[in-house]
Amino acid sequence: MARPRRIVLVRHGESAGNVDDTVYEREPDHALALTERGWQQAEETGKKLRELFGRERVSVYVSPYRRTHETLRAFHLDPDRVRVREEPRLREQDWGNWQDRDDVRLQKAYRDAYGHFFYRFAQGESGADVYDRVGGFLESLFRSFEDPDHPPNVLLVTHGLAMRLFCMRWFHWTVAEFESLSNPGNGEMRMLLLGDDGKYTLDRPFERWRDPEPYGITGESG
Repeated sequence: MARPRRIVLVRHGESAGNVDDTVYEREPDHALALTERGWQQAEETGKKLRELFGRERVSVYVSPYRRTHETLRAFHLDPDRVRVREEPRLREQDWGNWQDRDDVRLQKAYRDAYGHFFYRFAQGESGADVYDRVGGFLESLFRSFEDPDHPPNVLLVTHGLAMRLFCMRWFHWTVAEFESLSNPGNGEMRMLLLGDDGKYTLDRPFERWRDPEPYGITGESG
């Protein structure tokens, strides 16, 4: 099995929805573009990625949303050294279709009280739903490692929640640990690095906004 040396996760740059939540009433979430600042963030991240990968090959998976595709485009990776696949399972959490701003704000308040992992948006998804589809993607990713010629790098261009849930599934974090973590900022990276012991470690932790509050004996596994 040719496991990659690096698995890099990147959140898209700032989008129109990150600065103006009224835009969701006029445009579908998947169609929202990067702002000028978002393009700049993505280009800065791209410089880091090009230095990191050098002349090595990269297997890229990108969420089907416009803002993630634009983020990937801003990286300016060498097309001769990357293999790009659109991966719908890495999309943003579904919040429903055309969204009423006040209703979404109310539902977000309910989610904060109920819990980000278990609360399901009306006509949308819960964090647990996203966890399941990210888990399905992980199984596909593991199977891809069976190719002896698999690239030494994997790059996922996705969303903040999906990044946290990917790591939750990979490192077997508890729900309590997940609930204590904040999303990375726009354009931020996290890397899973393969060690000499054959295990992956996270290059830096996600920020915490509170201490984990486990129910029982599983405690904190992160």
